[in-house]
Amino acid sequence: MHVADYVWYITVGILLALLAFDVFVIGRRPHEPSTRESATAIAFYVGLAVVFGLGVWWFSGGQYAGEFFAGWLTEYSLSVDNLFIFLIIMSRFGVPRKYQQTALLVGIILALVFRGIFIAVGAAAINQFSWVFYIFGAFLVYTAIHLAKQGENDDEDFKENAVIRFAKRRLNATDEYNGVKLTLKKNGRRFVTPMAIVIIALGTTDLLFALDSIPAIYGLTQEPFLVFTANVFALMGLRQLYFLLGDLLRRLVYLSLGLSVVLAFIGVKLVLHAMHVNELPFINGGHHIEWAPEIPIWFSLGFIIVTLGITTILSLHKSRTMKTDRPVDEVQTPEPELHHKES
Repeated sequence: MHVADYVWYITVGILLALLAFDVFVIGRRPHEPSTRESATAIAFYVGLAVVFGLGVWWFSGGQYAGEFFAGWLTEYSLSVDNLFIFLIIMSRFGVPRKYQQTALLVGIILALVFRGIFIAVGAAAINQFSWVFYIFGAFLVYTAIHLAKQGENDDEDFKENAVIRFAKRRLNATDEYNGVKLTLKKNGRRFVTPMAIVIIALGTTDLLFALDSIPAIYGLTQEPFLVFTANVFALMGLRQLYFLLGDLLRRLVYLSLGLSVVLAFIGVKLVLHAMHVNELPFINGGHHIEWAPEIPIWFSLGFIIVTLGITTILSLHKSRTMKTDRPVDEVQTPEPELHHKES
């Protein structure tokens, strides 16, 4: 796929402009987006991604369009799973609803930065070493097994990593929020607010998810242009999706299991591709393994759509069953807001 330099410049410019508009215009005022605002933004960003994919089809053919849509769906699903962890972090640190939008914006920007770095590193590695597909494939299979062991999404699955624990232990922190500011001056002393710890938590989570998402997208396409655009479109509208779905995020109880199946499939696909183009001297004498099949993109796209569709349907069915099985007095009890402090 040949992409002219000016197409790169225009695409990156437009996408960065959209992101800047979302951050500095829509998100300049800390508030909880309304349902209408959130739904409109999500419809716009999803529609834009679909139009972009159709444009790829028009100019470059169905093969590359299929690669974009497969990559976008996979990255979007990983982003939604990331969003679930964001939800837990906001709950654990008792972030007020009106400040959550700002924290989400920072988290999304950090995710874009980390993914951009890993995209560049991944592209350079692939261009130099074909055996890197073995590593990507093995890593995805390992990640899939780890997700499958977690089972259903649960608040208990989230564990503070070493960076968060170090920040909470070493920084002069306070439990008092100062708007969206990261520090607070009180009695002549400077304190770190909970918002700073939240940003650290979101950033480290983004870093870990970038390690999963980049090998996954390179398992579906090796075109840097499609890798970049699929990741950017997958991050657009996540802030609004967070507020629109709310409790629905918690109902996607099988999302991790569905993603584990998708990642395992892509991991096997990468290993088969590595075998097909094998150059390692200790494997088949350094020759290509001709019997290793190349899984076509149409099959990959169909597998991803069917798997995520089944995951969503089963998740919502189980959530509905769990709700009807609860005692009447428990069902009528309103959901607590996400304002409690971490014990």
